[in-house]
Amino acid sequence: MENIRAALAQLADESRAVQVARFFQTGPGQYAEGDVFWGISNPEVRKVARQWQHLEFEAVENLLRDPVHECRFAALLIWVRQYPKASEAQRQAIFESYLAHLEYINNWDLVDLSARDIVGRHLFDKDRSVLYDLAQRSHLWSQRVSLIATFYFIRKNQFADFLALAELLLSHEHHLIHKAIGWMLRETGKRDLDVMEEFLHRHIERLPRTSLRYAIEHLPPFRRQYYLSLR
Repeated sequence: MENIRAALAQLADESRAVQVARFFQTGPGQYAEGDVFWGISNPEVRKVARQWQHLEFEAVENLLRDPVHECRFAALLIWVRQYPKASEAQRQAIFESYLAHLEYINNWDLVDLSARDIVGRHLFDKDRSVLYDLAQRSHLWSQRVSLIATFYFIRKNQFADFLALAELLLSHEHHLIHKAIGWMLRETGKRDLDVMEEFLHRHIERLPRTSLRYAIEHLPPFRRQYYLSLR
């Protein structure tokens, strides 16, 4: 692990780290308070992760527990690359470790790069009740994982779990959950517009305005205005 960490450390950019930390809300009272950034661009982290894509399981776990954000980003990228070619036992180990380390998957970029392709993919042919457990935790990132994981199902034209989870989280106060609901609604609408619009009509009074705007982003202007007029 120290070798991949050293490779990442060589790419650190102090001035960029300040900007990135501000963007990812690391200040006091913000959603990523105290997180540490080295200021490495995503393409650079991805390049390092590709070079270390065969890193052993325990080393990836250790990297996922690193205090530096880009190290955790690289760990998740490695698991996303490893998962499709892994044995069933290895996939189960990745999935279980992922859920055991949710405290380290603690920003929207980390969730969004991994929840679909690890959690969603793993649960596609299995019991999905864990998603409802995650949604009902008082933990922002667990809740976002539950929503983004359903992106894998949505791409397979299975919408029921996302819709049920979205209903559970409609009253959530955080804008990152509102955005996730809206994003998954938009993805649903790309595949079945009737399903999306039926959900909008049923929940238009409760649907956060941010969710609505995300959901209708690709609709024709007159349809967007119609839904906005209902609020």
